[in-house]
Amino acid sequence: MELSKKNILSLIEKIDINNVKILNVNFFGNEVLFDVETNNPTLQSKKHIENTIKDILKDNFGSDLIFKFNFIIKKEDVPKKTITGSEIPGIKNVLAIASGKGGVGKSTITSNIAITLSNMGFKVGILDADIYGPSIPIMFDIADARPLSENHEGKNKMKPVESYGIKILSIGFFTKPDQAVIWRGPMASKALNQMIFDAHWGELDFLLVDLPPGTGDIHLSILQSLPVTGSVIVSTPQNIALADARKGIAMFNQKTISVPVLGLVENMAYFTPQELPKNKYYIFGKDGAKNLAEDMKVTFLGEIPLIQSIREASDFGHPASLQKESKISLTFNEITKKLITELVKRNKNMPPSEVVKITTMAGCSAVK
Repeated sequence: MELSKKNILSLIEKIDINNVKILNVNFFGNEVLFDVETNNPTLQSKKHIENTIKDILKDNFGSDLIFKFNFIIKKEDVPKKTITGSEIPGIKNVLAIASGKGGVGKSTITSNIAITLSNMGFKVGILDADIYGPSIPIMFDIADARPLSENHEGKNKMKPVESYGIKILSIGFFTKPDQAVIWRGPMASKALNQMIFDAHWGELDFLLVDLPPGTGDIHLSILQSLPVTGSVIVSTPQNIALADARKGIAMFNQKTISVPVLGLVENMAYFTPQELPKNKYYIFGKDGAKNLAEDMKVTFLGEIPLIQSIREASDFGHPASLQKESKISLTFNEITKKLITELVKRNKNMPPSEVVKITTMAGCSAVK
């Protein structure tokens, strides 16, 4: 068979390759150049197309041919859809507790603010959204608990586990203690949505969302699923932690997200030994989060010292704020009062929260 553009295209038409279109063919001597349109950009798909075309052309025109392929992705065939969430009836305020960096005690702050709000008479729930490192079940002494199913308005719903008057859901309830959660973003987001919308939370004044460190998939999943009323950033005074806390504040302040940052909490502000309660040792630096709050024009809610009793209380599943007249309980009480003040201002001066709209395209996402 003569090597010609007509004969090449005629042979390729006989090949069964889905969603592939040959836009152009040129050849110079024994070199054949193809412009190929496809809607599958994966390397595996491209190799399959190349090998299929090479095989049939070499069988008909000889094995000394040299092939070059230029792939063009058919963008208009890429599906687009907008992912939107909705509010949960009965939940008045959704507060995201976040930190840019891991290990700053975000879950400790979440659990103690929850207890303090409950002590004030509010109905409180916690959604442990730290998919890869859930700590809330241990901090509430319910690591072995499992949510029950209950019928609500004709549908089976998860019943959050209750501890110290706080309603709690966590991925930790569905995994073994030594089991690592190795999930890609979409799978983790799906698990979160199930805990949010397939659960019967009942009437809550506050749902605290304990977010993982960083600014990634889980954060966007929460923001696109729930109308978050406001956020709280937790940091230590250390410069490394403050650099990441600054990014966390910036994420919520983006115009496309626009979730008010209600305040900044400085954890592990100083070390006080039990035998020297009046002494303060600034191990991680002094007033770092306070200065960051001033720089970023965010309310400084207060500081929590690094003391042994807080660590012990968390490890034993008995949040320190349960001891109502203790010094640490009074400290969290002041922080929570400031938080409520900022929340009242936010609800008075700003419109109700909306979910963030995210458009997906070929596995990528863009915040709108």
